[in-house]
Amino acid sequence: MITVRKAGERGSFDHGWLDTRHTFSFADYQDPAHMGFSVLRVINEDRVTPGEGFGTHGHRDMEILTWVLSGALEHRDSLGTHGVIRPGEAQIMSAGTGIRHSEFNGSAAEPVHFLQIWMLPERQGLPPRYDQVAFQEADLRNHLRLIASPDGSAGSVKVFQDLKVYAARLDAGREVQTGVAPGRAAFLQVAAGAVSLNGMAMQAGDGARIEGESLVTVAAASPSEILFFDLA
Repeated sequence: MITVRKAGERGSFDHGWLDTRHTFSFADYQDPAHMGFSVLRVINEDRVTPGEGFGTHGHRDMEILTWVLSGALEHRDSLGTHGVIRPGEAQIMSAGTGIRHSEFNGSAAEPVHFLQIWMLPERQGLPPRYDQVAFQEADLRNHLRLIASPDGSAGSVKVFQDLKVYAARLDAGREVQTGVAPGRAAFLQVAAGAVSLNGMAMQAGDGARIEGESLVTVAAASPSEILFFDLA
């Protein structure tokens, strides 16, 4: 069974400096029917204007994955980490027992557009941790590239949960295909473009819960970017 959540059905807020869309309940957007899926708790699509961002704030007991679609996002945290996340780079932050961080658009001219995904950890009280990995364009182009996994395999970032996250940039007319093991579920987030998921049309911002499907085919109707989650 595939259940599509259209982009326009998400929670949305325009704060001037921040345009944000929430796939699942978050902050002032609360919907009991959309509290998460499996261990996915948050998928936020954010656009931040030049020179603006999120001031220092704290998190606990959450695995937080950031994937930038355009622009660049500057990160600082209480571990002493300072980095800039750009398209094609996955950043993971295990909040664990507690971490404080800030995220800013350091550009004076270009907005930053990114997805931030929160996942429940396998257990609470983990040590806080940060990692960032850049992936080659050739590995993302028309291919499901593993970007996050429980063991950090294939150069992916390590996430403390039984899930795998894949990213792909598809040319128009190209497709990717993957299996879903019995007893597992999956989730597809269309980050850009237009695709079909097992024949069901999806647009940028749409998400889909995938349950009881042994084979998943994503075909691009236009140049597209997707994230695919293999979930327990």
